[in-house]
Order: sequence, then C-alpha cells, then structure tokens
Amino acid sequence: MPDPDPNPGTQPRPALVGWLAEIRIATAFLTRFGIHLKPEEAERPLASAIRAFPLVGVGVGLAGGIAYALADFAGMASSVSALLAIAAMALVTGGLHEDGLADTADGLGGGADPEARLAIMRDSRIGTFGVLALIFSISLRVSALSYAGWTGEAVLAIVAAAAGSRACLPAVMYLVPPARRDGLSWAAGAPDQRRVVDAGLLGVIIVVLCIGAIGGVVAILAAAIVTALIASHAHHRLGGQTGDVIGAVQQGAEIAILLAFLGTPTW
Repeated sequence: MPDPDPNPGTQPRPALVGWLAEIRIATAFLTRFGIHLKPEEAERPLASAIRAFPLVGVGVGLAGGIAYALADFAGMASSVSALLAIAAMALVTGGLHEDGLADTADGLGGGADPEARLAIMRDSRIGTFGVLALIFSISLRVSALSYAGWTGEAVLAIVAAAAGSRACLPAVMYLVPPARRDGLSWAAGAPDQRRVVDAGLLGVIIVVLCIGAIGGVVAILAAAIVTALIASHAHHRLGGQTGDVIGAVQQGAEIAILLAFLGTPTW
C-alpha cells in the first residue's frame, strides 16, 4: 500500500490544472500578451481551450475598464474615456476581432459566390464595407459607454461585454462548420459540447454579475440574436464560418451587450 501524501492538499487538482492550461492557450491566441506555452499546450488545438474565452474576456475588459477609470479620474469627457477604453482593449488583443469584422464585412458585401467572397476576405487590403463596419462598431460602443451613470457602472459594462461576447464564439465554432479546409477556423479544430456549455454558462454568470439580472438577461438575449444572425448569414453567403467570421461575431455581440446595457436598468 503506497504511503500517504505527506503534504496533502499541496498538489493542484487535475481539473484546476486543465483550466489553467486552457486559460494560457486562450490568452496566447486572443491577446498580445507574451504567453510562452509549454510544449504539450502548444500542441493542443484552440478548440480545446474555448471555455476559457470568457475568462480571457474578463481580462481584456478590465484593461478597458482601467483605461476608462483613469481617463474619467483625469476629468476627461465620458466620450473620450469610452474611446480610450475601446483603444486599450484593441491594443490588448492586437485588433484581432476588429480585423475579422472588417474582412467579414468586405467579403459578405462583395463577391458573386462563396469562393469569391472568401478570396476577398483573405485580401489584406480593407474595402469600403470593412471601413464602414469598423466606424459603426467603434461609434456604437463609444456612444453606449458615454451614457454610463458612473465610472464603476461603465467598467462593469465593459467587462460584461468583453466576456459575454467571447462566450458566444464557442457556439458558432460548434454549430457552424468551417467554410474551407484551411485557415484559422479549420486549424482550431472542432470543440466538444461540454466546453461550449461551460463557456456559455461562464458568460451568463459574468454578464449577470456585472450588470444585474434584468440588464443581464436582456444583454444575453441581444448577444445571442446578433450571434445567430451573423453566423446564419455567413453560413448562407460563405458556406460556413472562418476565423474572420468569429471575430465579427465577437464585435457584434459586444455591441449588442453594450446597447442592451444602455437601454435597461442595472443593479
């Protein structure tokens, strides 16, 4: 019979180790933080870490919230504070999702068939539809945050939107097949249902804790509707989803959550 552990409780549980690894993988992909993955982590597909997406979103949202709070403390106008918050989040992510939104808008707005639209999306040059999509995305988010009642409310709304929007991404990856057999979406792999559910539940909990029960429910419904519309349109026009489409979903869901926050009471 093996000797009992002389230091019980000092070793992390396997479940906790798994979560930490997934957070590291998701952070390495979704942000510009210099995360050096272990060899066994680097070999895992992104789909194995999707339930950590909303947790990474909390970190991204906190970066935006801190920028907002500092600008507000310095006496800047709420619109300037909101714009700096959006800029901070874009810096943390490297504009990953904004780039996806612009490419998706260009692809869906042009091309005679799915192959042509996908070719447009792969072009590094940005077109009219992409520029307009970015203008509307930034403007709507800044406008919504500009009407926050007080600094803490704005910070919580930013965190809720950043986390809740990223909780929508696993569902699209699970329900909508990749549009092509190469590229980021295909390389990410197919997520399993349990992790998709975990990500969704985490997103719901974070949104409700940040902006309250009524506002949280409205925000979740709004994000789900926008996610479904973008995913359905992409499936129809492209034949599936791509990494760019996933980025567009994040942007659309984030806008939906912030607009729902603007139009409903919080705690």
